[in-house]
Amino acid sequence: MTFDDGPSPAYTPKVLAVLDRYGVRATFFEIGQNVSAHPGVTGQVARRGHSVQNHSWSHPDLRKLSGPAVDAQVRNTDRAIRAQTGRTPTCLRPPYGAVNATVRSRAAADGKQVVLWSVDPQDWARPGTAAIQSRVLRDVRPGSVILLHDGGGDRSQTVAALPAILSTLKARGYGFGVLCG
Repeated sequence: MTFDDGPSPAYTPKVLAVLDRYGVRATFFEIGQNVSAHPGVTGQVARRGHSVQNHSWSHPDLRKLSGPAVDAQVRNTDRAIRAQTGRTPTCLRPPYGAVNATVRSRAAADGKQVVLWSVDPQDWARPGTAAIQSRVLRDVRPGSVILLHDGGGDRSQTVAALPAILSTLKARGYGFGVLCG
């Protein structure tokens, strides 16, 4: 299970509380500007045993940037995350999943694996709690990487959908693990 666009002081702590309740560890792909604005939230994510990874500094389409600009997006975010967690991210999730040869080669040169997803309930569009739940539960398979959001806007529907998603997946025998841990 992965969460993008945080940290958010309004929603990340609520997501963490639900994950704690179900004993689930997740991977958070955080935006550097948000880490800089809310450093304590990033520290809380890491202290609770979750993986904190790179989602760029300001959420641009990295394909539209020069190589050096991609490097700056990634490295500035690495510094912000490392300052709060003591660990340098090993994975990059490009915003929008937008990746090309330049993004891949720059990530690899920085020792990063590009990580996308296989289940996207489009929670960012706020389709309703029931829609988020049903899309995840319909599309998940063993080994799936689920994309959800804890930042970037009102994430109350995502938070509300999370308990049913986790309890149902656990009842189906699914396990959860961090990526890039």
